Amino acid sequence: MGRKYFIENATIVTGKAAFRGNIYISEGIISEIWKTEGEEAEQKLQDYKVFRSKEIDTSSDTITIDASGKLLMAGGIDAHVHFREPGMTAKADLHSESRAAVIGGVTSFIDMPNTVPPATSLERIEDKCHLAAGSIANFGFHIGADNTNPALLEEYLKQGSGDRFAGIKVFMGSSTGNMLVDRGQALEKLFSIQGARILIHSEDEQIIRANIAEAKSRYGENIPMRMHPLIRSRQACIRNTAKALEMAMRLGTRLHVLHVTTAEEIEMIHTAKGYNPEITAETSANYLWFCDEDYDRLGPLVKCNPAIKSPSDREALRKALKDGIIDTIGSDHAPHLRSEKDRPYLSCPSGMPSIEQTLAVLLTVCRQENIPYTRLSSVFSERAAEMFGIRDRGHVAKGKAADIVIIDPEQECTVGKTDKGCGRIDYKCGWSPYEGETLRGNVEDVFVGGVQVVSKGLPLFGNDICASGRRLVFSK
Repeated sequence: MGRKYFIENATIVTGKAAFRGNIYISEGIISEIWKTEGEEAEQKLQDYKVFRSKEIDTSSDTITIDASGKLLMAGGIDAHVHFREPGMTAKADLHSESRAAVIGGVTSFIDMPNTVPPATSLERIEDKCHLAAGSIANFGFHIGADNTNPALLEEYLKQGSGDRFAGIKVFMGSSTGNMLVDRGQALEKLFSIQGARILIHSEDEQIIRANIAEAKSRYGENIPMRMHPLIRSRQACIRNTAKALEMAMRLGTRLHVLHVTTAEEIEMIHTAKGYNPEITAETSANYLWFCDEDYDRLGPLVKCNPAIKSPSDREALRKALKDGIIDTIGSDHAPHLRSEKDRPYLSCPSGMPSIEQTLAVLLTVCRQENIPYTRLSSVFSERAAEMFGIRDRGHVAKGKAADIVIIDPEQECTVGKTDKGCGRIDYKCGWSPYEGETLRGNVEDVFVGGVQVVSKGLPLFGNDICASGRRLVFSK
């Protein structure tokens, strides 16, 4: 953190405003920020000039970056990743995927608990923190619920240990990691816990099993991939989400509905927020970009849970992003080996790598739908910081950690065809469902805690930059 950076002429984007300005990074934090046009700009610019003449010696260790024509935002906080460590490190690991994350503009991640073994206790959370010591990005973890541990989770919060994990992940109705919570008493207990945010994967297992049985009766073991959104159907999502929202409204739960995929769920969540403002919602860039028609083109590469739904659902999700019903974007980065994805439907695992392309997809969608970049700043970083109590990061503001991303909004990249920014494929698994897609808006520079880790779209990882990430602390 010895270097100082002076970033000039950027369009600084926050959740509330976009303005021309300059920032000064010193000792790992944003020590000064100036508006250089608009209201009161003249005085602020004069303050900046005085500060620069007195405090910045450009002949020493201060590096000046001209960000003319570029956007400057807080680095992404991705609160929904599966980095596969421990237990599945052939697919991915905390170090490899943190590299891909920062190249894509994500400076902090929160990893899900369905690892091997699952992170269902503080001891296992601490084990994962030890494994993350080499992370390029800042790191934190959600703790997992099962049918047996709700009382233990509540005790952690009573003991003041809630700052060691972000939220409590509940696979409600269906599980991708042997962590199914399907006992009514356990669910009621979890939804009654005070002081923690409950995150739900919401699909109804009974509906899914019935749909699989029907598909097997029709196709045998050779179920086409295009059946996936019919097997893991919209009804499975809607039924469980309705149940979760009812409980959250009744019990006052701080509920976060993960990877929302249907128009009906958006409608229900919008209504439920009026009764319980602590209800929040997430979708992923995958659901904003792909639709069920892509199963014919990409097959297993876009098989994920919940399944990608119809074009009309995609449009509803884009509108919900624009209207503020969607609170956060999580990549749901979930890598598998390509050899695993090439298996027949029933043995093909669900999930896909996506974190390196998430920001570029969002920039492209914002352009297509005329969504202001202020909304992007909110869902990409600020709202997650607020929801999970990350007080020192997630905002471009004086005194905050200098987790910064500089973006060229006009630059186009075709994924897999360039070695810069979102065009790269740095995942340990070696593939991306976005390969061949042309996205508009690319990451140029990235700072993690005041350390520049990406320059001109290329990583700076070397002997002097290897583990810039810090453990996140979560205020409850």
